Order: sequence, then structure tokens, then C-alpha cells
Amino acid sequence: MSYSELDSKYPVDKDLFVFPTLGSLGIESDNPGSSSVYLCGNSLGLMPKSTPKAINDELKAWGERAVEAHFRHPGADDGLTSWMDIDLPVLPLLAPIVGAKETEVALSGSLTANLNSLLISFYKPKGSKTKILFEKHAFPSDYYAFLNLVKLFGYDESHLIQLEVPEGETYLKTEYILKTIASRAEEIAIICLPGIQYYTGQFFDIETITKFAQNHNIVVGWDLAHAVGNVSLKLHDWGVDFAAWCSYKYLNSGPGAIAGLFVHEKYTKNNSKDSFPPRLAGWWGNNASVRFKMLEEFDPIQSALSYRQSNPSVIDVVSVKASLEIFSEAGGIDTLRERSLKLTQYLQDLLTQSKYYLKDSQDNRLGFQILTPLNPQERGAQLSLLFKPHYDDPKKNVMELVIEYLRVQGVICDERRPDVIRVAPAPLYNSFEDVFKAVSKIIECLEVIESSK
Repeated sequence: MSYSELDSKYPVDKDLFVFPTLGSLGIESDNPGSSSVYLCGNSLGLMPKSTPKAINDELKAWGERAVEAHFRHPGADDGLTSWMDIDLPVLPLLAPIVGAKETEVALSGSLTANLNSLLISFYKPKGSKTKILFEKHAFPSDYYAFLNLVKLFGYDESHLIQLEVPEGETYLKTEYILKTIASRAEEIAIICLPGIQYYTGQFFDIETITKFAQNHNIVVGWDLAHAVGNVSLKLHDWGVDFAAWCSYKYLNSGPGAIAGLFVHEKYTKNNSKDSFPPRLAGWWGNNASVRFKMLEEFDPIQSALSYRQSNPSVIDVVSVKASLEIFSEAGGIDTLRERSLKLTQYLQDLLTQSKYYLKDSQDNRLGFQILTPLNPQERGAQLSLLFKPHYDDPKKNVMELVIEYLRVQGVICDERRPDVIRVAPAPLYNSFEDVFKAVSKIIECLEVIESSK
């Protein structure tokens, strides 16, 4: 099918989002109002057109009511929520995105702050089981968290077990992960892996890995930064112990916006002020009915809300809500995942049909290798392209030439130096035409490079 036929069969409402234009990006053009081709939602999602009003409603409430807006929002008659409970209406929208009960999710803090908070609660080294298993090329922030966690308990780097992609492979296969867990189960206290690997785009088999590890008496948590809003998740049914994620990628809530966390109900459902798993705590995790009595007594809310520490940013919360409402109106994450599979398969088909596609990882001709699994069920929206050959001189390096060529043509993707470009068609706002244009420009640039030699 042509991209126009696919866009007709699997339509998307691009008018719900603000796309950078050639003019706003500072690109010289005879038509500066033309929209860019934005395929970088894996790094920062586009702004929903409904977001400015959602934010301005809260700025207006601040101006009109100041502190009283915590309890008497001036927009209450229009369905707006007073600030004391501003995050609560978001939970019914958020829970289906991650496959959780409403009592298992919360909006709080930032991704790494939440990850640290959850790790300090769930990491319980005992006897020989003192080590943390994670991947060798985890996002650096996660590595820093794991390293400092074991040091807080008096251990050193030897208590970190890193899964490294075997030579000749481009991602971690599930069988290899399970084999490592089985061989070192008596050493591992906790496992924390990414739902989707940020560099390769691999979608880990969360259910299989979680259940296998738990059968070896290992706690399992997930960093879902690149998975939430991207793929279908069933955290409750899969029995995941805990998870953390940001909301500014596929959830389109804005740069540095409030993050989310998941804690399985088995850890919170029967908590009381006399018996609860200890955690980093604050007054927003305490029993809301006595919050302002200022008691020196921690009585945790019997839900993931008990892992909140402070009151959430009102502006951040309504930004997340604005985007999640679009998810709901679009039919939910499962519907969007179906469209995403079609989009990314179309991207793969166009790329692999090119003469510049390098199927053999040892092939060092001009072109690109796809690092991401080719099996659609083992990836999200993103394909990671490794450009070859590599040159140390950035003025000659193929990836640098391609990413700059794309930029001046108004195609926005994401580079990971020295040689990788990540292309991520987001199903909420990208079209098949976007994908076609991006691949056409990639091939066009490679043709220019080839002809110049």
C-alpha cells in the first residue's frame, strides 16, 4: 500500500498537537509555515493543543484564589479539581496505560527520584543475595542510582551484575537473560531492567522475565521511560513488583514534567500505621484525612499514593492529564499499539528495501544496520539505525552528515553519537506520510554522499 492508502486506513488526528514549523526551527524555506516531520517522540513528545488552556486555567486559579485554590478551585463548576486532589482524576486515565489498578499508580517527582525511592524500599540485601542485576548499557542515570544504592549499604561495584549484549548480537535475548538469572540467582537481590531499551529500542519480555526471577526469590522492578505510552503493558497481571517512568516522551507532558510510579497492591493493600514496608516518606503519602493534623505518626495510604513524598506540581499534573485524555479519546493504548505496529513495520519495510540496508553486521559499506529487533513484538515505535562506515572526523562521519541533512529538510530525529539515529513514529500524531518522507530523505542523503566520493 502507498502511504496515502495507509493513512486513509489507519488515520490520525494531527490537529490535536502543535508541530514545529520550518520557520520556528530556524530553517530557511520558501514556505516557513510548513510543518516539520517530527519523529522524536521517544525523546520529547509534542505539545497537545489542549495543554496551554489546561495550564492557564491553573494560573488563573492561582491569581484569583491564591492559597484558597487548594480547597476551592474557581473552575470547580467547569469540572476543574482543587489543588489538594489535583492528581487524583488522572489516575483512572493513567492506570490503563500501564495495565494497573488505580490504587497501584501515582504521579510523583521525577523518574530517577522515583526510581531511587523505590529501590531504597525494595532492595533488601541478605546473606549471599546482595547484588543488583541490570543491563550493561543502561541509561547512565540508572547506573548512578544502582551504584550509589549498593554503596549506601556498604558494598562496592562488585555487587552490580551487568548483562552485556553478546558479541555479534545487537540486543539482549530473553533466553540469555533467563540463563544469567538462573546461574546467579543465589547472588541477586533485585533486578531492574528497562521496559524498552533507550538505545536499541528493544521491548523486553517483562512478563516472562518477572515471573522467572520471582520464582528465584528475586524482586523485579522496571524503568519504563521508553515503554509507557508506547506499548501495551499489564503490570498488575504480570506481577511486577515496582516500576517508574517519566511522562515527557510518549506521554507528551512537557520537558521535565512530573513522573509516575507503580507499586503492586500486594505491598500496599493491607498497610496500617503499625505495619508497613518502610520507604522514603513524606506527608503526601500519609492518610489524607489527618494530613493537616500534623501528627508525628506515619499512617500510609493503602495504595501507591503512599510512595508520594510531597504535593505534586499542579502545572505538571494538568499537562499530563491533557495528553492522557487524548489517549483515552483515541481508544486507549491497545488501539494505539495496533497502529504503531503498522507504522513501524512500514518504516522497516521502506528501510530494508533500500540498497543501503546492511543486513550483515560485518558489512562496512556505506549504509545502515538496524539494531532494533526486526520482530515487531520485540520492539516499540522506535528503530535505531547504525550508520556505516564510521569516521572520527564529524565532517565526514555518515551519521553526522545524515542527521544534519534531515534537520535542514525539516525532519527531526534523534542522534546517539557516534553512529546511531533513532527514528520513532509516535502513533498519536505521526502519519505514514511522515515515515515515507523521513526514509526518502535518509536515502537521498546517502545517495549524495555516495555520489560525492
